[in-house]
Amino acid sequence: MSRPTPPLAPAFLTRPIAHRALHGPGRPENSLAAVHAAVEAGFGIEIDLQLSSDGVAMVFHDATLDRLTEASGPVIAQSAADLGTLTLLGTEETIPTLAQVLAAVASRVPLLIEIKDRDGALGPNVGVLEQAAAAQIEGYDGPVAVMSFNPHSVAEMARWAPQIPRGLITCDFHEADWPDVPERLRDRLREIPDYTNTGATFISHQAADLHRPRVADLKAAGAAILCWTIRDAAAEAQARTVADNVTFEGYLPTATQP
Repeated sequence: MSRPTPPLAPAFLTRPIAHRALHGPGRPENSLAAVHAAVEAGFGIEIDLQLSSDGVAMVFHDATLDRLTEASGPVIAQSAADLGTLTLLGTEETIPTLAQVLAAVASRVPLLIEIKDRDGALGPNVGVLEQAAAAQIEGYDGPVAVMSFNPHSVAEMARWAPQIPRGLITCDFHEADWPDVPERLRDRLREIPDYTNTGATFISHQAADLHRPRVADLKAAGAAILCWTIRDAAAEAQARTVADNVTFEGYLPTATQP
C-alpha cells in the first residue's frame, strides 16, 4: 500500500475552485489569463495536464487540439515549443506549461492539478506525464494537490511526488461518457475501491452522484469531498449538503473565505 500523503491544505476546502481556471470571454479555459483572473478573485484553481511530444507537462484539457485551437491532431504529437505558439479560441492566449502556471499562481491560491488519462481506457499506460508533473511541482511551496480519474496515475504520483496530497476523481462511470473503458472496470471504479491503496486523502466526485453511499462512507472515514462541476448557485447549495467544496464554472459562487 502507498504511504498516506498529507491532507489537503485548508484553503482547498474554503475557497471555491475555478474549473479550468476562471475562464470566460477573452479568457479561454486553462489559459494564463484565466489563471490570473482566478488569483485576482481569490478563487482556487483547477487545471488539466497533457503531455507534449518532448515530455513537457502542458496545461490543456483535451487530448486533441481541434476544439480550442486552429490546429488539429493529438497534443502529444507536438513539442512544447510548438504548442506554446498555438492561440486559444481566437485570443492572444496560448497553451501554457505547468511551470508557467505555477509561476503565475505563485502560491497565492490553491492549485488542483488533474493528470489526464493517456488513452481513455484508464489502464496502466502511465508514468511519463506523472514524472514530468512531479518534476515541475518539486520545490513549489504553495497549496497544491494532484488527482486523476485513473487510479494507476494517482499511484504513480505517489512514486514521483509522495509529499503532495493526491486524490481520485470519481463519478458514476456511465458507459456513454466512458466508451473506451470496459464495463467490468467501470463497474469496479464506480464504487471507488482504490482510495486506500493509492494513498488518497480526497475525492473530487461528480455532483449529480454525490448521493452515492460510498461517498458518505469515505467522508465519515475522514476523506475530504470535493465535487465537479457546479454551474449555478442552486446546484452549489445542493452539493454543499455533502461536499466540503465545489469546483465551478459559468457563474461566481459565494464569497471566498480567508
